[in-house]
Amino acid sequence: MNDTELIVVGYDGSHEADRAVHWAARLADRRNCPLQLVHCSLWPVITHNMDPVPGIAESGLRHAAESIVSDGVARAREVSTNLEVTTSLVYGWPAENLRKLASHASLLVVGTRGMGGFLGLLVGSVSLELAATAACPVAVIGPVERPGGPVVVGIDGEGWEATLRYAASYASQSNASLRVVHVRRKHDGHDPAGGPGAREMLDSAVRSVRNAFPGLDVADVLLTGTSVAGTLLSATSDAEVVIVGSAGHGLVRGSIGSTAHAVLHHAGCPVIVVRHAEPS
Repeated sequence: MNDTELIVVGYDGSHEADRAVHWAARLADRRNCPLQLVHCSLWPVITHNMDPVPGIAESGLRHAAESIVSDGVARAREVSTNLEVTTSLVYGWPAENLRKLASHASLLVVGTRGMGGFLGLLVGSVSLELAATAACPVAVIGPVERPGGPVVVGIDGEGWEATLRYAASYASQSNASLRVVHVRRKHDGHDPAGGPGAREMLDSAVRSVRNAFPGLDVADVLLTGTSVAGTLLSATSDAEVVIVGSAGHGLVRGSIGSTAHAVLHHAGCPVIVVRHAEPS
């Protein structure tokens, strides 16, 4: 068992959460590391009466929450019966609880929709908050699966090294190819200045990957477009996973950045957001 890694996955019983658990379980099984399944119940926000209804077996809100946890474990076991699965049933706001429980995890996995959707949370609200604030990388699992596709990583002009290292390691562990993409922004229909600098950055990125992961199949793509996010997405149509970096500080101070935000909403396939320190 790989004790240096822990994958944490949020589960609320929804179809989106089912996909997240299956994806997280496959990754944990491939990496031979433990999986921690977390269910966050919001019922105590509404009522403190969690006990069973007198005379009715298997009733009560506490039992309902425990049943969701059991269902989540069963979903993980569908992937592998040998998987080490631990569970956490916590009460309160999902983003806050998941952020705390994943503080020492190697990856936090969530579905595309917010946990506790019965309160009418906006689609993706919890996922977006966690992508902007969690200490570890966050995988948001969309409805599209493309097994065997490349791992696509987008890099920009600064702070891309950590994102690239993560993407290369992920591709190597997954026996997948790596596609490194940089988008030069086009203004008013004219190609941007500094093209050679972009080419040099990509060349440097590919060299560093090949030095660190000699057997990894890596390619680079240099694109030009008026929309960085839209142009980047055009290079992800066959991707198994898309990985983007973010210097986000949290939702109030600017979220995860417009490019990462757009990729999360439109990629369809799993997207992993790797936060990095903003340059001083």
